[in-house]
Amino acid sequence: MAKRTSTTNARAAGATGQVEHRVLDDVDLQIIGALERDARLSVRALAERLHLSRAATYARLQRLLDDGVIEGFSARVVPHLAGLQTTAYIALQIEQNTWRSVSAALAKLDYIDSISLLGSEFDVLALAHAPDNQALRTLVLERIQAIPGVIGTRTWLAFEEIRGAGAPWTR
Repeated sequence: MAKRTSTTNARAAGATGQVEHRVLDDVDLQIIGALERDARLSVRALAERLHLSRAATYARLQRLLDDGVIEGFSARVVPHLAGLQTTAYIALQIEQNTWRSVSAALAKLDYIDSISLLGSEFDVLALAHAPDNQALRTLVLERIQAIPGVIGTRTWLAFEEIRGAGAPWTR
C-alpha cells in the first residue's frame, strides 16, 4: 500500500507559519482502519491486533490525534432509524469571499451533517438529515437563506442512502 502524507495541525506550524507534513506508515494506516471500523477499541485491544506494545500504540494514537489526522471518536448513526426521515443535499450560491462566514453559520445549524466548498456552478453543498419535510423547509427557507452572503439555494431530496466502502486503509 502506498504511504500517505498527513499535515500537522496549525498549532504545530513553525514560526514561518508553514505546516509540516509527516508520512503515515503502514502501522498508522492500520490504526486508522481499525478505529474507523470500531472506534470503541481500547488501546490494549488495538495493540494486540497490531502486535505492538500498549505504550507504542498509545504514542502512535496520540500523535495521530495531535497531528489532526484523527479528529475524535464517534458513533455512526443511521439517520432514518434515529428519527431523521428526510435527507437532502442543499446547494448554495454565495457572495464572493463569504465562504468562511457562511460555512461557520451553516456549521451551527441543526440537521446539517457536512458542508463542502465546491468548484462548480454552486459554491457550497450541505448534507442535511431532518425529522421531516417541514423541518427541512424551515432549515432551508428560514435558517439557511437568512445567512448573510447566501444568494440562493437549490435542494435535492435523497430517497435512499448507502454507505460506501470508504478509504482502503489496510485492506
